[in-house]
Amino acid sequence: MGHEPAGAGHAHPNQFALLRQRRFAPFFWTQFSGAANDNLFKFAFTVMVTYQLSVSWLPPALAGLVIGALFILPFLLFSATAGQLADKYDKARTVRFVKNLEVAIMLVAAAGFIAGQVPVLLLCTFLMGVHSTLFGPVKFALLPQVLGERELTGGNGMVEMGTFVAILLGNVAGGLLVALPEDVLIGGHAMVAVACVLAALAGRAVAQCIPAAPATDPELTVNWNPFTETWRNLQLARGNPVVFRSLLGISWMWFFGAVFLSQFPSFAKEVLHGNEQVASLLLVVFSVGIGTGSLLCEVLGRRHVEIGLVPLGAIGMSVFATDLYFAARGLPAADLMGLAAFVSQPVHWRVMADLALLSLFAGLYSVPMYALIQLRSAPTHRARTIAANNILNALFMIASALIAGALLGAGFTVPQVFLFTAIANAVVAGYIFWLVPEYLLRFIAWGASRFVYRFKVHGDEHIPTAGAAVLVCNHVSFVDAVLLMAASPRPICFLMDHRIFRVPVLGRLFRLARAIPIAPQKEDAAAYEAAFERAAQVLRDGDLLAIFPEGGITHDGSLQPFQGGIVKILARAQAEGIEVPVVPMALTNLWGSCFSRIERGGAMVRPFRRGLFNPVGLNVGSALPAAQVTPEALREKVAALLAQRIAK
Repeated sequence: MGHEPAGAGHAHPNQFALLRQRRFAPFFWTQFSGAANDNLFKFAFTVMVTYQLSVSWLPPALAGLVIGALFILPFLLFSATAGQLADKYDKARTVRFVKNLEVAIMLVAAAGFIAGQVPVLLLCTFLMGVHSTLFGPVKFALLPQVLGERELTGGNGMVEMGTFVAILLGNVAGGLLVALPEDVLIGGHAMVAVACVLAALAGRAVAQCIPAAPATDPELTVNWNPFTETWRNLQLARGNPVVFRSLLGISWMWFFGAVFLSQFPSFAKEVLHGNEQVASLLLVVFSVGIGTGSLLCEVLGRRHVEIGLVPLGAIGMSVFATDLYFAARGLPAADLMGLAAFVSQPVHWRVMADLALLSLFAGLYSVPMYALIQLRSAPTHRARTIAANNILNALFMIASALIAGALLGAGFTVPQVFLFTAIANAVVAGYIFWLVPEYLLRFIAWGASRFVYRFKVHGDEHIPTAGAAVLVCNHVSFVDAVLLMAASPRPICFLMDHRIFRVPVLGRLFRLARAIPIAPQKEDAAAYEAAFERAAQVLRDGDLLAIFPEGGITHDGSLQPFQGGIVKILARAQAEGIEVPVVPMALTNLWGSCFSRIERGGAMVRPFRRGLFNPVGLNVGSALPAAQVTPEALREKVAALLAQRIAK
């Protein structure tokens, strides 16, 4: 059984319970205060130089661009260094150092706001970017160190939700405070200064409560050259194809989101004919959508890292971004309207619904990817992998600004830019899923286990979260492997009867899943031996191997005798010094349902005779040591699990 952090059990009902636990809550509120402060500072500064100060060398039209570029620049320059520091030192101590830095920066920024010194505030913008660059790798590398696999999706969802709520609150607070008149006792600039310092102090205070999180690579020698280390980080991330392509997928999400966030002001004014309040409403709707989607990941994934949600998220992003184009393109010309007038017109509700849903699906898309990266990255290199992600995110966001600007400069309207982004999202997502078919396979398994059957799993904590293991299950239908995929938090390699690969669609699916076809030794001795060699390689790689020891789908619904292939697999692993636990499983109530044989022995003659949404269960038993496994003993274990009622 894979190791999980202390306290990371299954007693907690949902992700909100983490807010009552010291291993998560102080960290959550630390990152929340930091994100809020970043955006309070940046938005107040942007409003100040846009509307309140006259700075000849910084025109209002360029203020937002310059501030945004200065904030992003440190992510490109120093992310690689930050990743090394997060791997080398205790993460709790690193967070406290970063929060000390934030307090110092905000004290300087406070003086800049009070004196109206734009150069000082530009310097502080760059330094706050450095602060966020140092915090990023620590933030995402800390979560898998303190949370178990069943909590990782929920923890990431909480962080993602908290970040967008903090962004929203920071922007609102910054806009309200900086707009206060200067002729009162404490003017708007002074109020912003006080708020920034207080937010930094609050973050530092709560950071003191973060428990120790030991270094994962304390012997690491830090390379202080940001350019060579950046290249090395990207090469390191490329060493794990699934992780690297997931990094590209997350960076694409930031590209997608940046297009919408950057265009809200002009979209509100030029297309929706709304004022600043309408632009703020769009930000609120987008933030609520992202937060909702992030929190839904734990529910839809049944507390596992369910990357099957990623294709669902990508589909929703493209569908509702496309509909946003159609909803917005036909709006009649009108005078600039306020929030009440805008909301009172039903024609605008579709626009807000599209925006809420595309951002909700963006949350479903991003959270499982973050969790997958944390789960699959080597612990000693996890922070540097996250640093590589931050570098790619920054590059994609810069590319987003350049491409959107080029399209607008070429005469595209804002809705047309949204449509272009929706189409590009479909193309990019399709390419990622073609490169990493695991996403598509998990999506199919996730959909089948929820929309074809009412699938319940009991004992899934017995499925190892790390290390090699053999999963053994009864064979009832043509989709047994699909259901096991849905139950496991990790990819499974299946050893399957070669005849099942002839089934239309399913055969192609199993080939995509790199299932291993096995033929009887009498029929094809070479293929038989090749199958066992491939199975041995799966275990050498530390992965999960699943077999159906009955040798084929049952013809009458009863459990058939187990063949001796399992003994051969375990003997080979033992000879190579590989410890391989065996996990017995039993699919229940599946006989006679969709995709199973009927009593005459035919395959799917009447596949929907029991209708859809049949209750189907998977009972998982505790792992057995390889030394205790015989075909007869294993069959008894599976029979006992099969006799249990369907998991509730």
